[in-house]
Amino acid sequence: MGVSSPSSEPQEPSAESPPPALRGLDAALPELVALYRDLHAHPELPFEEHRTAAEIARRAAAYGYDVTPGVGRTGVVAVLDNGEGPTVLLRADFDALPLVELTGLPYASRTEGVTHACGHDMHVTCLLGALKLLAEARGSWRGRIVAAFQPAEEIGEGAQAMVDDGLVERFGTPDVVLGQHVAPLPAGMVACHAGPAFAATDSLKVVMYGKGAHGSRPETSVDPVVMAAATVMRLQTVVSREVPAGETAVLTVGSLRAGTVDNVIPDEAELRLSIRSYKEDIRARMRAAVERIVRGEAWVAGADREPEFTQLDAFPVLVNDEAAVARTMGAIGAVIGGGQVIDPGPVTGSEDVGILGAAAKAPVCYWLFGGCDPATYAAAAAAGTLDRDIPSNHSPRFAPEAAPAVTTGVTAMTTAALAWLGRVE
Repeated sequence: MGVSSPSSEPQEPSAESPPPALRGLDAALPELVALYRDLHAHPELPFEEHRTAAEIARRAAAYGYDVTPGVGRTGVVAVLDNGEGPTVLLRADFDALPLVELTGLPYASRTEGVTHACGHDMHVTCLLGALKLLAEARGSWRGRIVAAFQPAEEIGEGAQAMVDDGLVERFGTPDVVLGQHVAPLPAGMVACHAGPAFAATDSLKVVMYGKGAHGSRPETSVDPVVMAAATVMRLQTVVSREVPAGETAVLTVGSLRAGTVDNVIPDEAELRLSIRSYKEDIRARMRAAVERIVRGEAWVAGADREPEFTQLDAFPVLVNDEAAVARTMGAIGAVIGGGQVIDPGPVTGSEDVGILGAAAKAPVCYWLFGGCDPATYAAAAAAGTLDRDIPSNHSPRFAPEAAPAVTTGVTAMTTAALAWLGRVE
């Protein structure tokens, strides 16, 4: 998931005394930072998160939660019943990416070719921190907490796997689904957009077939490298020429693979691309345009075999409930200051947390929280170098500032949960 710099003007700051549950955060912070660094050093790919799941289960049980592992293959659900009141579902994802880490951190990934470049290790840490604080302050609230630690978000399958494994039927229907994502924003800041907030995504693999030949005799070939290159360039017109100017959409070709050596024209080329949109009609139009262009370039090149299309993954558009956003962000703003809560506008990254809300027919509020050193961010913003100096999610150099990010994430999640749980007067 990528996040652009916020453009909305913040409100005037106004903070109140933190709720009693947050009083234990300072004491818990060293342990939580150590947990974050441990998780960061041991990333695991989707549906392979066995070490992470075991650590989540161990800690949640120690806090007094009823823990069920293996929900949706490697997911973990932790439940705390605390009297009559609302049921609140808190969600964190915990899979990593197949990427080589380049942060140079002393706690960088020890798993070759895998890294937490999206910040899911931070999400787990912050939710566990919130569960600890909420359990310790159970005398101040009433209701039921259902914490869903979700696998396989990066491939768009984890939320559905937990739903298919009976998340709602087994653990109860929540009154709200709450979640958060660390982002390249200043620590201490929270960002949330009501309505369509995260884009729908369709990821495709396209194989284009040509006719191989010796590199010295291209006239005997149907060159799939040239075919694929022409296709990539033509695909750049989909957004600029086929999507109305007032709509937001993205098409990215992230991979092009063909051939093995310099003097052999291969038989085929493979493209991998992602389509991002917010409306179903735009989504359908872009998908149709991609297929038309790919097939057209193959025909122009004289290919005898039709291209093949394979859907890799798909995320639905994430819609934040307006009333839930107002209630949740109002509570968070009252604690961290209204000036620290902004509307970033729709985010072109994607998220599958909305599947949990849809399954439960419950409103969703999903927000971003800052993980960057505020001084570093301010300097880059002043210099106009945010894109260059502040690594974003999925960059091999992405690494939140541990203590400030944990503090922000735990504060936001704990406060959000309390905004929906029943109060003890």
